[in-house]
Amino acid sequence: MEQAVIRKLTWRLLPFLGLLYVIAYIDRSNVGFAKLELQAELGVSATAFTLGQVFFFTAYAIFEVPSNLVLHRVGAPRWIARILLTWGLITMATALVTTTWQFYAARFLLGAAEAGFFPGVLYYLARWFPGNHRARAIGFFMLAAPVSFILGNPVMGLLTDLGGTWGMAGWQWVFVATGLPAVLIVPAVLTLLPRDPHSAGWLTAPERSWLTGALADGEAAAGRQPHSTLAVLRDRRVLTAAVFFLAFPLSTYGLSFWLPSIIDAFGGLSGAAVGLISALPYVCVAAGLVVVPRLVARHDAPYAWLAAMLALTVAGLAVTTLASSPVVQMLGLCAAAVGGFAAQPAFWALIPRFLAGAAAAAGIAAVNAIGNLGGGFGPLGIAAVVDRTGNALTGMLFLLAVAAAGLAAVPVLRRVLGDGPARADRADRADRAAGTETSAGTPAEH
Repeated sequence: MEQAVIRKLTWRLLPFLGLLYVIAYIDRSNVGFAKLELQAELGVSATAFTLGQVFFFTAYAIFEVPSNLVLHRVGAPRWIARILLTWGLITMATALVTTTWQFYAARFLLGAAEAGFFPGVLYYLARWFPGNHRARAIGFFMLAAPVSFILGNPVMGLLTDLGGTWGMAGWQWVFVATGLPAVLIVPAVLTLLPRDPHSAGWLTAPERSWLTGALADGEAAAGRQPHSTLAVLRDRRVLTAAVFFLAFPLSTYGLSFWLPSIIDAFGGLSGAAVGLISALPYVCVAAGLVVVPRLVARHDAPYAWLAAMLALTVAGLAVTTLASSPVVQMLGLCAAAVGGFAAQPAFWALIPRFLAGAAAAAGIAAVNAIGNLGGGFGPLGIAAVVDRTGNALTGMLFLLAVAAAGLAAVPVLRRVLGDGPARADRADRADRAAGTETSAGTPAEH
């Protein structure tokens, strides 16, 4: 029963949610390609241009928790559809900016529009997948991030080469072409995403009964919940997880934002070539997101894997900074990208171990909101170093320091969050398995 239900959930929900995340990630990273032309057109420094990322993630942080609470109230399909529609329209409108402040306003509005998408999907997955399957489900969903780079980076590179077509600059093509899919897919969101297991017609009655029981056991293992949103935001575990999570957006967004510029510095490359080469690290990330969550689920050692992946990020960034060969630098970038992304499913699977219901919606959003402020300040920190040194590679030192701090904080995270709910979840699964064999014959007969 468990295998049958999880298989259905995996194929009915995750590919479509992954497609939405591909669209979201392309919309978020397109500015890295537009930067190559738009920065010169606006006549601003790297630091001033990158300040647009701060505006984006500041708005993202402000509206993240309210957005997830609305999603909890009205349901994921309707709210995710609203998020897609507004962010697609704003992305397309960014092609019209002519001044620095218009660009900043567009980035702030995009952050406000997109706020709640990623934590909303994480909360949605927690309402469908029992705890022991959550890391693999999140890993499957997050495969969309490297896929968006593998598919999107070459396409965005080609779009920058369209400069002059129909009177539009290359950076304008990037924004228009990457915003349109979010608008077009809204009807499919409303049609294909069920609100909860009770409204999923593709689950049989016994499957629905097993799933709701497994999810209820997980919520019971989470223990007593904070009584209000404010109590969630003051929860020591939530605050610790949020500060720890800063290491991931700081490193991964900083890397993705500056990756085209680093590769462009290799010299003699067209926009299409820059896009193709910059997709290579994310091929490795895709493999990591398949393998690492499986190992986490098999050995139930999330903190060990968090430490291992952060150590890989530190090593990769060090190689990228110190090496002089473009080939070796690319190997370092690949290692850093794998470590930064493959650790995140293990991290996100920890939150529903101690939060459930509306508290989980608020807590996941709060962790993502605080952590994602690093998505704005990470590129800004790199830009400040690059403006001072004139070398994009030296900015990697900032990301290396951030990843090293995250690695050192893993023991603190484990001490605050603990392992208790995971043991309770394993005991619940064992009890259900014993009860199934007693009441329904052998597993094969059941």
